[in-house]
Amino acid sequence: MMGDSTPSPLRLVVFDMDGTLIDSGDVIAAAMQSAFDSEALPRPSDRDIRRIVGLELYEAVRRLAPELEEAVNKRVGDAYKNAFVSARSAGGGEGAAEMYPGALAALERLNAGEALMGVATGKARRGLDHTLEAHDLGRFFVTTQTCTENPGKPHPGMIESACRETGVEARDVVMVGDTVFDIEMAMNAGAQAIGVNWGYHETEELLAAGASVVLERFDGLDAALSMIWGAER
Repeated sequence: MMGDSTPSPLRLVVFDMDGTLIDSGDVIAAAMQSAFDSEALPRPSDRDIRRIVGLELYEAVRRLAPELEEAVNKRVGDAYKNAFVSARSAGGGEGAAEMYPGALAALERLNAGEALMGVATGKARRGLDHTLEAHDLGRFFVTTQTCTENPGKPHPGMIESACRETGVEARDVVMVGDTVFDIEMAMNAGAQAIGVNWGYHETEELLAAGASVVLERFDGLDAALSMIWGAER
């Protein structure tokens, strides 16, 4: 009797960037506080800034200071972008943020397998391109989605765009992220999600949002994917 010859479905692992692959919290906080300084506004705390990492920029500012008029919100957001440009020119910005322990090795392991990889980030396209170049990560990803081309998280648009680009069905996509916004985006798209506990939201929040599992170390990623996909990789 012949064995089952049904081909395995094409699968896609989509990574968040800030707080998941890249430890950029300090860089983001400094730029955001500088942006608030530019309008002589009270500085949000580091903790509050980290809580909104992953959102589209102007929505992030809105959550930090909901009382601001729309024109002021836009000026603060624009000042944030300018602060990053200045940091890059001075040799800082994304290049100054380190990758989390085990992140690069995890990408290399997955790259040697059959699953495709992508990125879905709250960064603008320019910011993501700088990050990928600074850490030589572009070689891993067949699709990269940002808020420049898509609605911000938790809208499912980034995963939907990744599915269109790769031909992968949403049910065969796993989102890996550190915030509720990542998990909710995956749920809204009909995808699966894995949380990580070294970023900006708590384990309990990630599980409540729908994460199948929350990792404590990157070396647990392979087993988590096998659990979700129901087969050894």
